[in-house]
Amino acid sequence: MQTDFTLAQLADPHVAASNDILRKCVHCGFCTATCPTYVLLGDELDSPRGRIYLMKEMFESGGPATPQVVKHVDRCLSCLSCMTTCPSGVHYMHLVDHGRKHIEETYRRPLGEKLLRGLLIHLLPYPARFRLAMALGSLFRPLAGIMPGRLKGFLRMAQAPARTSPMDRPQVFPAEGQRRMRVALLTGCVQRVIEPGINEATVRLLIRHGCEVVVARGAGCCGSLVHHMGREEDALRAARTNIAAWTAELEGEGLDAVVINASGCGTTVKDYGFMLRTDSAWAEKAARIAGLAKDVTEVMGELGLMPPVRVTGRRVAYHSACSMQHGQGIRALPKELLSAAGFTVSDVPEGHLCCGSAGTYNLMQPDLADRLRDRKLANIAKTAPEIVATGNIGCMVQLAAGAGVPVRHTVELLDWATGGPDPFLPR
Repeated sequence: MQTDFTLAQLADPHVAASNDILRKCVHCGFCTATCPTYVLLGDELDSPRGRIYLMKEMFESGGPATPQVVKHVDRCLSCLSCMTTCPSGVHYMHLVDHGRKHIEETYRRPLGEKLLRGLLIHLLPYPARFRLAMALGSLFRPLAGIMPGRLKGFLRMAQAPARTSPMDRPQVFPAEGQRRMRVALLTGCVQRVIEPGINEATVRLLIRHGCEVVVARGAGCCGSLVHHMGREEDALRAARTNIAAWTAELEGEGLDAVVINASGCGTTVKDYGFMLRTDSAWAEKAARIAGLAKDVTEVMGELGLMPPVRVTGRRVAYHSACSMQHGQGIRALPKELLSAAGFTVSDVPEGHLCCGSAGTYNLMQPDLADRLRDRKLANIAKTAPEIVATGNIGCMVQLAAGAGVPVRHTVELLDWATGGPDPFLPR
């Protein structure tokens, strides 16, 4: 694709990076076949290729984002299926992140949307605030059916918050037996409020397999929620906070990995090096931490799963989160681990298509998110599973209400199979 940026524009590192990405696009259109919004709507502007054209014109003009650009970029899930499909290596993730930053800085949103975005930005990354909001929201959940679309989605998600897990506090969990690795665990924000059992299962699984697990003081939200809303400075602030916490451990007793058990967070942490590439004070540290970041299944793949203490043979439909398969390129490993743990694993038809969760997408674009969820649930049902497994909390919440069977994190099933508690008992 030809571009027409001025030298002054190319002096901006964001524009320079986007220019390189745009020039790789050859207009082939392979991305349209795997884009969830194009599959649903059939509108070229709701395909990656269409959005690329819109963003190119926006960046070249240098002016404020137009309502048309905002409409179609907002509809993008950032599922990154287009990156898996693209034969030319177009890094759509970095391009759309730049587009959202430009929109956030130049476009004046309607008051209601601005308030909702502000609410999410100031609640979700902060566990204490989010826990309180969930408690209050659960009181009004019976009224969700009569609420406007976006508020309805928030109330549907609201539930009495789960117990606070003592494992989320800064501490060190010693390995059982000989120590094979020393790792830091990202305990996150939303996940620890909604499903604290996931972090607990992760710790148990890792220490059982010889990992010393560190919950580093000061580490918190990865920054992905605000990053995908165009709030670059907020995202970079979160990244620096985590990098500082993990670097202190790295330079102290050392780390073999930074373990992440929410694939959406993992995609962002692995991108810290790019996000902070122009910050001379943080670039080297960010790249180092990004290089240590691993999904929990990657670590378990290195360690090797011990023989299961219980082999259930239960039928598991594995839903590969977009951030796992497209963002991180991890596709076969979680299924291999589940099979090794004694489960009968099935692929979900149309597995490349998003379930509609996509961070806050199910709150910001509820109609499209619901259509994608229903399509995903229908495909899951075709496999007649007893359990749905996935590696991302957003997908779990999105699918749980309509799956008809329990939806559990992959790590909970691996923990159970190797000696952990039954993840299907009341928590």
